Amino acid sequence: MPDTTPDQYHMPAEWQPQEAVWLSWPCNKASAPQTFEVLQDKFGEIAAHISNHQKVRINAPETEHHGIRLHIMDHEGDLSMVEMYDHPTNDVWCRDHGPIFVKHNTTGEIALTDWKFNAWGGKFPPFDLDNEIPKRVAEALKMPRFASDMILEGGSIETNGHGVMLTTEAVLLNKNRNPDWSKKDIEAELKKHFGVKTVFWLKSGIEGDDTDGHIDDITRFVRKDTVLTAVETHSSDVNYKTLEENKERLQDLRTADGSKVEIIDLPMPNPLTPKKNWRLDRLPASYANFLVINGAVLVPIFRQAKNDKNALGIISELFPGREIISVECSKLIYEGGALHCISQQQPKAG
Repeated sequence: MPDTTPDQYHMPAEWQPQEAVWLSWPCNKASAPQTFEVLQDKFGEIAAHISNHQKVRINAPETEHHGIRLHIMDHEGDLSMVEMYDHPTNDVWCRDHGPIFVKHNTTGEIALTDWKFNAWGGKFPPFDLDNEIPKRVAEALKMPRFASDMILEGGSIETNGHGVMLTTEAVLLNKNRNPDWSKKDIEAELKKHFGVKTVFWLKSGIEGDDTDGHIDDITRFVRKDTVLTAVETHSSDVNYKTLEENKERLQDLRTADGSKVEIIDLPMPNPLTPKKNWRLDRLPASYANFLVINGAVLVPIFRQAKNDKNALGIISELFPGREIISVECSKLIYEGGALHCISQQQPKAG
């Protein structure tokens, strides 16, 4: 049975020390029939990058484990840092269906939170296997598990690890998730499970985002008192007004002690439009969907030399001492997400 009292735990910031990064490997061809082989290779590249800095823990049916290791070897990954778990999934978005880890305030013990998952408002069934992943991870790691009846995806929240959490109204107040929960109810549940004092709401996300507007595509903490937020420089672009409104709201963001938060612009890439007859008219490409790991930051790029270089430069300045690793994500983004969406960090104990 899960523990029911997550008091005295908090969700660390992503840049704090990590034990591992979790991935849910693409093993279900029905979820991505046109890009399945491309995803296999791209996941091999990403897992290899992570493995050269820290552990990679992978959800996948046991029958796929050997092939996964070969993909990682193809990209010169460190297989001694790869751990495989016989956890089948419906899809690859571990940020959203996987556990969200928390850390005890005094002992440093790591536990996990287990939220209901309904594939972003029931858009992409089936999702029964995905919904079971947090419980299976808790059992595999023999780790305390705090279960909630609230539907929540990890990509919809962002924390500075010091009492402040960001989210969007377009996702957490959407009636396709928790129709009977008020804004007050949702805030109380987030505070209870993540040890935050403040939940700060932006309005909505970028065009083409199947999630209805996850925060990890638009605004990210890079320090406890600094956010990096996506901006659109072309006023005619469909994202311009949305991102300007979000930036305006951020002027009111404060740290837990009341200090003003610095806001740094991260310009968007040029629009990525898919091939004909794709389910999206525009792909949700954003440089904000980066992943921070021990000693490095993995940053999505989109074959746009000038824009990619600018984004890499901005992120590099904000994470001094970490290797900045660019990962070409034009094909990955076809399925609706990038580096942060497919991963979930597990904090280091102690």
